[in-house]
Amino acid sequence: MAQVSGSRIVRRKLVNGFFVALTSLATLVAVGALVLILFSLFKNGIGGLHASVFTQDQPPPGEAGGLRNAIVGSLLMCGGAMVLAVVVGILAGTWLAEYGEGNRLAGVVRFLNDVLLSAPSILIGLFVYELLVRPFHGFSAYAGAVALALLATPVVTRTTEDILRLQPGALREAGMALGAGRGLVIRSIIWKASRTGLVTGGLLGFARISGETAPLLFTSLGNPFLSFQLGQPMAALPTTIFQFALSAYDDWRQLAWAGALIIAVAVLATNIIGRALARGSAHK
Repeated sequence: MAQVSGSRIVRRKLVNGFFVALTSLATLVAVGALVLILFSLFKNGIGGLHASVFTQDQPPPGEAGGLRNAIVGSLLMCGGAMVLAVVVGILAGTWLAEYGEGNRLAGVVRFLNDVLLSAPSILIGLFVYELLVRPFHGFSAYAGAVALALLATPVVTRTTEDILRLQPGALREAGMALGAGRGLVIRSIIWKASRTGLVTGGLLGFARISGETAPLLFTSLGNPFLSFQLGQPMAALPTTIFQFALSAYDDWRQLAWAGALIIAVAVLATNIIGRALARGSAHK
């Protein structure tokens, strides 16, 4: 019996060691790929990153210029998308967490939200194209913002539901014991206790959409000039990078690398801030 037991322990240790080595290797591969991507971006993009990138608009081939119109367009469309995504996502996540327990409709909504989380962005772009571009016979920043909002809303919804479910039931019971209605308890107590997590959901949603190209090709299209007309085509950093990267002009490709570096740094910083806020909320 002792020999059998000893052999089982040895076998389990070997299997455990193999599994740990396999997962460690997979982690190293993933981290190594990320490091190589960031190294490539910094190596090729840092040379084209200068003040004119933020102060000048898209140039003709062979002339000096920057990405100001694309950066401003991305900020406008992402900002509009996040307003829609945060409002709809927080309300939907609140309903799922606070009112959807045991509700069949809530199960359907949760399933559809999970489907949207993994939906290809190009399909979202085609959907918004048929909904807001083709009927109105024109591309627009409004359509781009709606497409991006459809991508960010599931992230905000899922994060909101998860963070609200983490709040202790004693908070709800204490509020209702004082005579407050359920809605007032949610607005004044639960949301306030969850504000760090809600902000994290918004940041993660922004990181999700800030680098999307396919939906904007079908909705906002692009514009070589600085524009604040949301009802007209508008440039965005991802679509401009896509256009410049495929060009035969070295100066455009250099600007594409610089734009890719800007997006990568912005997304990385947003994710780090979101994770830091989530960790701080979990330790409170």
